[in-house]
Amino acid sequence: MEIEVSPYTAIRRQLHQIPEPGFKEFKTQRFLLDYIAKLPQERLEIQTWETGILVKIHGKNPKLTYGYRADMDGLPIKEETSYTFQSTHEGYMHACGHDLHMTIGLGILTHFVQNEINDDLVIIFQPAEEGPGGAQPMLNSAQLRAWKPDQIFALHVAPEYPVGTIATRPGILFANTSELFIDLKGKGGHAAYPHQANDMVVAAAQLLTQLQTVISRNIDPLNSAVITVGKIEGGTKQNIIAEKARLEGTIRTLSAETMVLVKSRIEALVQGIEVGFACQAEIDYGANYRQVYNNEELTNEFMDWVDQSDLMKVIHCREAMTGEDYGYFLDEIPGFMFWLGVDTSYGLHHSKLEPDERAIEQAIRLMSAYITWKSAQQHA
Repeated sequence: MEIEVSPYTAIRRQLHQIPEPGFKEFKTQRFLLDYIAKLPQERLEIQTWETGILVKIHGKNPKLTYGYRADMDGLPIKEETSYTFQSTHEGYMHACGHDLHMTIGLGILTHFVQNEINDDLVIIFQPAEEGPGGAQPMLNSAQLRAWKPDQIFALHVAPEYPVGTIATRPGILFANTSELFIDLKGKGGHAAYPHQANDMVVAAAQLLTQLQTVISRNIDPLNSAVITVGKIEGGTKQNIIAEKARLEGTIRTLSAETMVLVKSRIEALVQGIEVGFACQAEIDYGANYRQVYNNEELTNEFMDWVDQSDLMKVIHCREAMTGEDYGYFLDEIPGFMFWLGVDTSYGLHHSKLEPDERAIEQAIRLMSAYITWKSAQQHA
């Protein structure tokens, strides 16, 4: 017999079962729209953009528009949790907490439908955070431009923090990130005649080793950066010299200038591989995300307010090499993001991630109270 759960926990579990790739969140969008349609509509306006949704809640006497953003997409990960409500989409999982993010967004929306404030509020359900990146094109859309918030807020679940805790900091919170794909093409051949071929497995191995020197020998040790190659493909059979090889990875830096430097060094090394191995090479940087840079004044205000509210404990954390396309919103709109403690032993993007669901209603209460307080301050 299954234990009865709260309405928002039930919503999260339904969303958890339908993870979808970026810009293909069709079932997810339908689920959210069906929920929103059941709310009182008198003060609501709804727009869709691609597979995303914007919901505007009109205030009594608006001076400002606040924004709250929740991301929607899942990850191409085969789920290995102990849940009875595992993903029904084979090979996809909400392994980054976006099911919680959306549920919290719905909870905040519901609260302000039932509890009117003076100012307007726009809840933004954004697709494709995991790739290829939905924030920047959504921000540039006519729909969001029409309802562009004056201030914007968001959260991200954090397995390492206990439930009842949030963590953030003014200034940079998440890194600049870039995907990295390098394709090498040489000449295949028989393993017995290596002099008649250009072996791209060897070329890829040399390049992989050289890439590790970029951080250790080209970047100031006090200026953090990361290059990780997470996947290498090359060759077809053990006795065939590989004609092609591919490296797939990611770059993370704490400054935009360092990202430019890292990419220039990667390009120089790849040109050297082309000459040294008489091959052709192509670099694709894929999706690039801006740093998440929290507005200092608003973040300090928020941290002080949380500390005085007794709703949750607030921790001043360090910056992280995590990537988040929410940085594009913060590049144009003052606001902040914070970590929400969900206390689980497995990290983000892990197939066994099981966030503590008690954090959902805590976050709804926290952000509903904060936005209410903000609006009251504005109209005091």
